[in-house]
Amino acid sequence: MQKTRYTVTAALPYANGPLHLGHVAGVYLPADIFVRFLRMNDEDVAFICGSDEHGAAITLRAKKEGITPQEIVDKYHGIIGKAFKDFDISLDIFHRTSAPLHYKTAQDFFKKLDDEGQFIQETTEQYYDEEYKQFLADRYITGTCPNCNSEGAYGDQCEKCGTTLSPTELINPISTLSGSRPVLKSTSHWFLPMDRHEEWLRGWIKEGVLEGKQHHDPKQWRNQVIGQCMSWIDGGLKPRAMTRDLDWGIPVPVEGADGKVLYVWLDAPIGYISATKQWAEDTGKNWEDYWKNEDTKLIHFIGKDNIVFHAIIFPILLKAHGEFILPDNVPASEFLNLEGDKFSTSRNWAVWLHEFLADHPDKVDELKYTLTAIAPESKDAEFTWKEFQARVNNELADILGNFINRALVLSHKYYEGTVPPQGKLTEEDKKLMAEVKQVPERIATLIHRYKFREAQSEAMNLARMANKYLADTEPWKLVKQDPERVKTIMNIALQISANLSVVLRPFLPGTADKIADFLNLSELKWAEAGRMNLLQEGDMINKPSILFGKIDDEFVEQELEKLKASQKLNADKASDMTPQKELINFDDFVKMDIRLGKILEAERVPKADKLLKLLVDTGIDKRTIVSGIAEHYSAEEVVGKTVSVLLNLAPRKIRGVESQGMILMAEDANGNLAFVSPEKEMNPGGEVR
Repeated sequence: MQKTRYTVTAALPYANGPLHLGHVAGVYLPADIFVRFLRMNDEDVAFICGSDEHGAAITLRAKKEGITPQEIVDKYHGIIGKAFKDFDISLDIFHRTSAPLHYKTAQDFFKKLDDEGQFIQETTEQYYDEEYKQFLADRYITGTCPNCNSEGAYGDQCEKCGTTLSPTELINPISTLSGSRPVLKSTSHWFLPMDRHEEWLRGWIKEGVLEGKQHHDPKQWRNQVIGQCMSWIDGGLKPRAMTRDLDWGIPVPVEGADGKVLYVWLDAPIGYISATKQWAEDTGKNWEDYWKNEDTKLIHFIGKDNIVFHAIIFPILLKAHGEFILPDNVPASEFLNLEGDKFSTSRNWAVWLHEFLADHPDKVDELKYTLTAIAPESKDAEFTWKEFQARVNNELADILGNFINRALVLSHKYYEGTVPPQGKLTEEDKKLMAEVKQVPERIATLIHRYKFREAQSEAMNLARMANKYLADTEPWKLVKQDPERVKTIMNIALQISANLSVVLRPFLPGTADKIADFLNLSELKWAEAGRMNLLQEGDMINKPSILFGKIDDEFVEQELEKLKASQKLNADKASDMTPQKELINFDDFVKMDIRLGKILEAERVPKADKLLKLLVDTGIDKRTIVSGIAEHYSAEEVVGKTVSVLLNLAPRKIRGVESQGMILMAEDANGNLAFVSPEKEMNPGGEVR
């Protein structure tokens, strides 16, 4: 049977911070499960990843920490790479986009597209920070999302609702460098005319057809991937700039591009190609087999915030280049939440992978099992320490661990560690053995459909069946009355143990190794799973150790305390997280007309969860102001409040309501808001100065 070649990529993590469990559950763990399964089937696989070391996020982190961008990427490339190794993610290579090989690969790719007229050069207006004297990349601009009205949306994406944006779509844009409102200024860039590619993209994504041939089965693509892509395409694709005005990144390799670098979403996915080149060079492979051979399947594991980049923009680039295969699937996951809230690096609301592994190096498979059991494959999921405790205690320890321990301990007790003969089978035995034979096939089908949560559940169901079999047959009671029957029971139990060492390997490789060691088995291939003769009569087995220790309540309490402590530390260090803005002149300050106002009326803005429409007495007039405080205050609460109001802000329509000013709010590191109010009663109109 001819094997398939696979190029499996896991999203390049930004080297501006460590990995948290949300990243792991959505991308790296499912990719690892898939790759381990393929390898057990002797498929030819390249498992590719690397750190993404360019883009505005890196320079922002560098400014925050007061070090150079290179120091930032070196620091976090090391932390992330070690975490992958300690968590036993079986990457073939963990490369980096600052490598010379990547620079050459990305520049050659861009140059070929430019030479063949795949770009258009346009002069457009882009936001410019007059204080810093530089154009602002997408991530240097924040503002209110026009889609969900969330504050703090970036110039390329709102991380609250996932909408992809352009900087000019933001409401009240602010430069993250100076904290001031940027101005629009002309600049020239190279654009990818995505509108030219709408027709083939539509057929490729929706029907799986490319150039008249069936490229892939669209039914195997997740609904959220097709839905998000078709929403983009149906809305009309627009040219997208592939260059940026930045001093950190890969220089654009054409004339007239001084001071410009490649857009990170052109640079980063090409990192998969350069990483494959490096791996191939290191191992004597031909990298082109993994990127240019039509028999190869290219699979991108990503989070939902990267869907359009991997399923629209990168495929356009690959097809425009003309020599590369397109993805066979883009299994994107939804988001994982933590203890009732979203993971947040800015608020330090996270369980960091490297910290968990440093504190609990013996609980790698326990974490893998839990994250796969709750995997956010088709909808958002939530990680809680209580569920971690329950999964480990009730499933890993009480079902899997209990069965393996019983089977081996009783075999040592009755047969001095040798495998007894199978003997005469009952109908019950035959039924169980037939069920065991079907389990590997069910798991394989689910893995090929990227349903890893269900696949792991099927593997654990084998342990459940085995546990029930021992509980029902009670060999410890039967051994004196019918010792021959007990030999059959124990043989079957040991054969199922051997099968568990196979079917659990993609999900819990460390546990599979331990079970195989108990049974004196070498690592078995997937094709051997389902057989009930993996062990032969008379084979010697080893004495087992406990596979999984129980998680006590104190463990859970300690982990919850760590989260609380990180929140307190985050609040205590708020000044570090929000550095002082650039110095301004007194004249700049006095231009702002800030006065006390009294809120006379308040009501929610329809279809906007965060907005209140306020009628405010400013002392000089009564005006309407729209404020994004509805998640913190009800309409009833704010009526009668005396607040600080910025009066001379240009009016702006928000959700169809003209807002004639801004209510000033104080915000702490945890995102809590409070009014800026006088300590004693004062009349509306009093100036704040």
